[in-house]
Amino acid sequence: MAKILVTGGAGFIGSHLARHLLARGDDVRVLDAMIDQVHARPATSLPREAELVIGDVRDGDAVRRALAGIDAVVHLAAEVGVGQSMYAIDRYVAVNDLGTAVLFQALIDRPVRRVVVASSMSIYGEGLYRDADGAAVEDAERRGGDGGWEPVDAAGRPLVPVPTPEDKRPALASVYALTKYVQERLTLNVAAAYGMEGVALRLFNVYGPGQALSNPYTGVLAIFAARLLNRRRPLVFEDGRQRRDFVHVSDVARAFLAALDRPDAAGGVYNVGSGRDRSVAEVASALAAAMGRPEIEPEVTGKARKGDIRHCFADVTRAARDLDFCARTDFADGLAELVEWLAAQSANDRAEEARRELERRGLVA
Repeated sequence: MAKILVTGGAGFIGSHLARHLLARGDDVRVLDAMIDQVHARPATSLPREAELVIGDVRDGDAVRRALAGIDAVVHLAAEVGVGQSMYAIDRYVAVNDLGTAVLFQALIDRPVRRVVVASSMSIYGEGLYRDADGAAVEDAERRGGDGGWEPVDAAGRPLVPVPTPEDKRPALASVYALTKYVQERLTLNVAAAYGMEGVALRLFNVYGPGQALSNPYTGVLAIFAARLLNRRRPLVFEDGRQRRDFVHVSDVARAFLAALDRPDAAGGVYNVGSGRDRSVAEVASALAAAMGRPEIEPEVTGKARKGDIRHCFADVTRAARDLDFCARTDFADGLAELVEWLAAQSANDRAEEARRELERRGLVA
């Protein structure tokens, strides 16, 4: 049995992780600022057996108190959202990067065995592609709208998206991506310097019950669900054919357990995805059908947000090798579980508000 601190642990992923940790006999302490955008209501789905400390990860005193008696840390505390990060720059950098720095400043005096940080697939920018000759392309670029969404090579030939491995060079296309990369590097570098073990999990598109439905910058399935609960069409940027990897939150929680425990994980970076790719429009339609509203078709905007990428889905070979991890939840089963939870929920749909804000700032074209 160990005592685990989960920063940002009262949120979507953290609440699920807390349940998994408690189920195997660990003690769980959560440090969470309980911000309104993520926690729309005072209630949290955090298990009662977990100790909740309300505090900001940027507050050194709060962090030091939360670290007392702790054996390992899962660092989830972060502002999340590519679009919002492009105009709330100071907020994202402060919470994500300064918050991580404050955590490690405190860990110098109160070291733990291991720190596992939630990184993001966003640091890849565009995923890996292959050209018409079969050569790998790590720095794919897009031509833009008017039918030119797909990346092409120097000769104008289309590139084929393939699973993205951890050794692909980062291409930091948004402020959010920049901050997640800094979180990752701080964790791996500082932990090793002070005799701790660091692990980074690059999460792909996480979905499942408990998502923040009223946060218009959260996961795309939660945003679509909020629209459908209000009988509105899901808003799909570009042409809807961009492809992503959707992984169930229960699988993500298991990946964190493995990252805490597996000896071979120390110092490693791991993709956490399903290893399957689906188009965003396909997912929007599947959710509408699962919710019994197949007549509500997605609204395809034909516009792109600054910082967005076309295709990215996970190569999960390394996680299978070192963490003995592979996603178990079939997408249809995961969607059914999400819909069952949604039946008892209400949501303040703010997707249009978020789109107008991005357009006002010139971040949609």
